[in-house]
Amino acid sequence: MHPAPKTFELLPGADASPVILHVPHSARTIPAAVRDDILLEDGALARELDHITDAHTIELAEAAAKAAGVTPWRFVNRMSRLVIDPERFPDEREEMLSVGMGAVYTQTTHRAPLRPAGFDPRPLIERYFHPYAQAMTDAVADRLAVTGRAVVIDVHSYPTARLPYELHGDGPRPPVCLGTDTFHTPPELLAQARAAFARTGDAGIDSPFSGAYVPLDFYGKEPQVTALMVEIRRDTYMSEPGGPAGPGLGRLASALAALVDAVTARPGGGAPS
Repeated sequence: MHPAPKTFELLPGADASPVILHVPHSARTIPAAVRDDILLEDGALARELDHITDAHTIELAEAAAKAAGVTPWRFVNRMSRLVIDPERFPDEREEMLSVGMGAVYTQTTHRAPLRPAGFDPRPLIERYFHPYAQAMTDAVADRLAVTGRAVVIDVHSYPTARLPYELHGDGPRPPVCLGTDTFHTPPELLAQARAAFARTGDAGIDSPFSGAYVPLDFYGKEPQVTALMVEIRRDTYMSEPGGPAGPGLGRLASALAALVDAVTARPGGGAPS
C-alpha cells in the first residue's frame, strides 16, 4: 500500500532562525478524487495550472535558504491551489469569493467555470484547509516560543499581464511587489525588503497585490509575529505562462537570502519589545 502523498511540509531550519519562508502556490499536484470534480478537460486544466501556479517558487525558496547565513524554515504546500488556497479566508470574509476564488475555487483565472454550480466546498476545507492552517499555526508558535519572534515571508509570483480574475490589477506591476499588513509589517521589515530587492529592479508596495499571510490565531493580536508578501513578476525569472526558469531565478534567490539575513540579524524584522 502506497503512503498518502504529503499535502504540505515543514522543512526545518536553524533553531536560531525566526524566519519561515512560506511557499503556498508553487505545486501542480491535484489528487484524483479532487480532479474528478474539476470541469476542465486535461489540456485546459494544464493551461489553467500554467496561469495560476507560482512556478519555481519552491526552487527559489530552497536556493535562498541554502544561501542564507542562518537557514530559515520553509513551509511548503505540496498541493495545487486548485485543491484549496490556504491563504484565503474559508468563509464570507474573503473578497475573492466575488470572482469564484475563495478557499476553494469555483472559477478559473479567466472567469470560466472550474467546478459545478452549487459545489459544496466543505469537504475540501475539512480535508485540506484546516490541517494546513493548524500546521502553519504550530510552526509560527514554535518560532515564537524558541526565538521570541516569528517572521513569515510569503514567496509568490504573478503574471506580467493582468488576468481577468484580479480585483486590483489596474495599478503598477513592478518587478517585485511587496505586500504589507498594517499590523504585522513594521517599517523596518519593509525597509529591509526594499534594500534586499533593490538589486533586482524596482520593488513596489501593495500593487497589484497587497496583504501578508499570518495564521488567524495571531492575526491582529501578536506584534511579535511579523509578515511580508514577496510577489515576483514572472517575466523576471521564467518563460510565461508555465515555462522553464531562467537566470533571473538565481539573482532573486540571492536577494531573498539577503532579506532573510537582514531579518535574522536585525530584530527590526520583528516588532520592538
